Amino acid sequence: MRSLLPVVLAALAPLAGACSSSSSHSSGPTGNDGGAGEAGVDASADTGGEAGGPKIEHVVVIIQENHSFDSYFGSWCTAATGSNPTCTQGPSCCEAGPGKDPGSSTVPSTLNDAFNAARDPNHTQACEVSEIDNGKMDAFVTSTVVSSGAGDGTCGSAQNLAYADSTTAQKYWTLAQQGALADRYFQPVAGASTSNDLYLARARFVLLDDTSEPVAIGAACSTTAQTMQFTDTTIGDLLDQASVPWAFYAEGYATMVADEKNGTCPTTVPSDCPYEIANYPCIYDPADDPFAFYKDLVDDPAHFKDYSALATDLSGGTLPAVVFVKPLGYKTEHPGYGDTVSAGETFVTDTLQAIQGSSVASSTLVLVTWDESGGFFDHVAPPPASTVDNQPYGARVPLLAVGPFARTGTISHTTMEHSSIVKFIEYNWLGGQTGQLQGRDATVANIGSMLVTGSGIPEN
Repeated sequence: MRSLLPVVLAALAPLAGACSSSSSHSSGPTGNDGGAGEAGVDASADTGGEAGGPKIEHVVVIIQENHSFDSYFGSWCTAATGSNPTCTQGPSCCEAGPGKDPGSSTVPSTLNDAFNAARDPNHTQACEVSEIDNGKMDAFVTSTVVSSGAGDGTCGSAQNLAYADSTTAQKYWTLAQQGALADRYFQPVAGASTSNDLYLARARFVLLDDTSEPVAIGAACSTTAQTMQFTDTTIGDLLDQASVPWAFYAEGYATMVADEKNGTCPTTVPSDCPYEIANYPCIYDPADDPFAFYKDLVDDPAHFKDYSALATDLSGGTLPAVVFVKPLGYKTEHPGYGDTVSAGETFVTDTLQAIQGSSVASSTLVLVTWDESGGFFDHVAPPPASTVDNQPYGARVPLLAVGPFARTGTISHTTMEHSSIVKFIEYNWLGGQTGQLQGRDATVANIGSMLVTGSGIPEN
């Protein structure tokens, strides 16, 4: 498919320029913008936002998978490794990935489509904790821990150290130049996708790795036999209570719903899915939607929608205020299974184009993030385990802010995680009262360091 990124960026740039501040954003030497508390993550005082500009009426969170910050931006950033820059404008204000593995003489491989498609690194909590090695970040190549459940068996591998080149990651690098990029955004818990996705719903630890499927449409078509269901309050419940519309748009959901009614699982897959089997990553997986784990929300048609409905809601002016978007697995950039980075970039840029071409373009913030690092190397030590749920942080993942509310060309050094998005939603749509889930949403920083002055969103 033809790349649509130039079209998207050309149209987004005037909107960004109309709203962005010309002043650069400075952070303290710790990279926490003056926030204090839980290992630089705690920022419970909601100060620093400056209201008066256009209001963010919609947020669209696009969730990709399994890449560390260094794996995508280690070759884009140009500041010296370990220099902890305090400037905030452009690639010279974020650290390059090191030229060799800290624990060996291994040099980085080139992460391109073929490299991504060939192997799924082990990304269980046991592996990621061993590789992080108490913050030394020196065992991604040398760890001898063996763990089953997500990716291949042995943890350490020279192939865990890989940086995308300009050909592979240029679309994301350009989005960073046009919008804002966070370089201290950590996966909230070491381990696989489901455990991290759930922080977007609950802002605290719920379950380990990818050990369970929800009691939901599509669970019977998964290779994971164990199911779990929960009844505690999520950000979705809080939005419902406040009559704020929200939805999770998942590719392949309508097909799964139709097959479920017929008592079957999908038997055909999209023609461009390289794995060519009627299972992950070619079909909808309910574990990719964290709200599917919650009894009062699961498969509610008001909130669970097929990705195709996003275009309908954009063109009809009925886009909910809070939106999550998830492609089929082979478009998430998840390593292995024949999955390519290019397929994910195309999905993201097509989604951006649809938003930009709609009537809500000027009132919408788009956030693009990756659920976890996928076992790929990153050189920046995560904060200590959260005092909220005693779970260890994982490696950094990218967070991009795109559209008229993003600070153009800005690198945010504020320490954040998925719960920061929950905190932002609470602040913007639930009366400015954060911490309502009594999880990490009460302690993490907000995302205001990525947003223009006048958006009204605090940095802490």
